[in-house]
Amino acid sequence: MGEKEEDTEEAWLQLRPVEPLPSQCCGSGCSPCVFDLYHQDLARWEAARASNDRSLLSGKQSQSCPSKLSPETFLAFCISALDKLTKDTYHVRFALPGNSQLSLHPGQHLILRGIVDDLEIQRAYTPISPANAKGYFEVLIKCYQTGLMSRCVKSWRVGDTAFWRGPFGNFFYKPNQYGELLMLAAGTGLAPMVPILQSITDNADDETFVTLVCCFKTFESIYLKTFLQEQARFWNVRTFFILSQEKSPEQLPWSYREKTHFGHLDQDLIEELVSRCRRKPFALVCGSPKFTEDMAKCLLCAGLTKDSYFLF
Repeated sequence: MGEKEEDTEEAWLQLRPVEPLPSQCCGSGCSPCVFDLYHQDLARWEAARASNDRSLLSGKQSQSCPSKLSPETFLAFCISALDKLTKDTYHVRFALPGNSQLSLHPGQHLILRGIVDDLEIQRAYTPISPANAKGYFEVLIKCYQTGLMSRCVKSWRVGDTAFWRGPFGNFFYKPNQYGELLMLAAGTGLAPMVPILQSITDNADDETFVTLVCCFKTFESIYLKTFLQEQARFWNVRTFFILSQEKSPEQLPWSYREKTHFGHLDQDLIEELVSRCRRKPFALVCGSPKFTEDMAKCLLCAGLTKDSYFLF
């Protein structure tokens, strides 16, 4: 008597996990990475095949039965609000069931999955909503002209569903852990700074000083102006802006003129910022790979050690 049809070699090969494409990795060093998940599934499949026991495959979680945010399984979240902040940047709010919380540490990020032309892609984004926000979370997403994920985001409408997994990230802020945080952010690199900053100002017992440096091209391209102005009113927070494509302070509102520098965040300016910190600073850096690399070099030259900064 021959093998059952479901136990044939061809049937098992059809159940074999498909290796991810490079585009499916967000490149942010997440653990587990999409390739880690593939190897886990492959090992499970190989064990099931060797013992001819399909029940061993049932350990794989189903994406259709979401229960709680997981680094391994994508869960569906509904878009409840979507605002276009600039010509290429969106502020998106996702609903959480009831008054539930995302349970992220401030500054941790999530992975978003998108499908474009039948190609699965994954990208990392950091929620900007408070860590204790109930019933929702929010992200900033910058779109690029040739970006694949950008095509997904531009097609979003309120009521649509997006799939996320996480959380990821190795920076865990504790109140009063540092004398002063020197935050260096370029563009949407502002995202991880927002919940960390808010967790400090929301906690009356946290006496950490914060110097936040925001790098943008123009005044109009600055994100979250109202939030940043509100945060700057706290006794322990200072904000500075670096505008690379502006030249005249006369074009800025009065409240921005004294705290805005024109040009780029360079070595001299980094040294000045470090020297003006009221306590020994711990630096947080987030931006493009080039910005992050340059800032790390500048911080070392300014006297900070490798254990005195964190690169998102």
